[in-house]
Amino acid sequence: MARRTDKTLQRVDRRPTMADVAKSAGVSQATVSLVMNGVGDVRISASTRLRVLAAADELGYRIGRRVVSGSSLRSIIMLLDEVSTNPLAAADILGAREVAWQNECILTVITTRGDPAIEEAALDLLLAQPTAGVIYAATATRQVNPPERLRAIPTVLLNCRTADGRMPAVLPGHADGARTATEALLEAGHRRIAFINGEAYMLASRERLRGYREALAAWSVPFDATLVRPGNWLLSDAFDQTRSLMALDVPPTAIFCASDRMALGAYEALRELGMRIPEDVSVVGYDDDSFARYLPPPLTTVLVPHEEMGRWAVEHLLSLTEASAPGKKHRPVMLECPLVERNSIGTIRG
Repeated sequence: MARRTDKTLQRVDRRPTMADVAKSAGVSQATVSLVMNGVGDVRISASTRLRVLAAADELGYRIGRRVVSGSSLRSIIMLLDEVSTNPLAAADILGAREVAWQNECILTVITTRGDPAIEEAALDLLLAQPTAGVIYAATATRQVNPPERLRAIPTVLLNCRTADGRMPAVLPGHADGARTATEALLEAGHRRIAFINGEAYMLASRERLRGYREALAAWSVPFDATLVRPGNWLLSDAFDQTRSLMALDVPPTAIFCASDRMALGAYEALRELGMRIPEDVSVVGYDDDSFARYLPPPLTTVLVPHEEMGRWAVEHLLSLTEASAPGKKHRPVMLECPLVERNSIGTIRG
């Protein structure tokens, strides 16, 4: 990990952002947000925390409310395809709203169900007011086709991207998160690691499977297709797939589920089979859903940094002076998905 130097640690002329702190401290933007918000159960060393805090202090970066004048307020428009079906989307809004308010902006959220007619009507209504720009967001990580008029307006994509890369975008590093989770099991001695994935057509499923396979390859563990099972992100399929996996002639010693809700299904199936977690079978989830810490035993999982993505989207939007230049391409920013270590991984000895 890169170390901070006097050359890189400088006050910036504008209001410092999370990206400035991350660059100065030599860490990811997700790490900065986790440290600054006091998240304590993520795998971040004490030295890294101190380096982030020192960089933030030197740059004058703060997370907190500002008193703003109503006459100076602008709007930031967030077009979100859905919010009711995914409670994790609320964290995107929370992070975006907080940074918007710190910068004298009000976040206006419109849910559109991805309907182009609703998107256009919302833009007609809201762009008549003083506006800093638009955040175009998706609840499930995917490729999108935003309204063409957004190319002429400062716009940032949140949890989605375009095929041509013509708009700046921030997404979770699904593959890296899955690789980290699988490596945690490998470090504990597991070699028969099952993977219950989400629906195959979804980008998050494909990326998490890629991370799982990359971790196995890095540890020279052969990929076994019989250990990879399709799921529906929910408890039901994971329950059935766990029972099927444990009926194999050589069952897995660990199960990595691509969502915490599927991990809950694995917990229930293993309980019915009379198996203990983690003494008999280890289980790892993904998402750090609110219930994960309360399972018996508390679930080791991967945090998807929704709040940090919302913060990044607003900070980057406010740094744009104009819409993306025609023809300019942007490399999507992938925020780190760190491991949240709890008590559901057991050690295989010998």
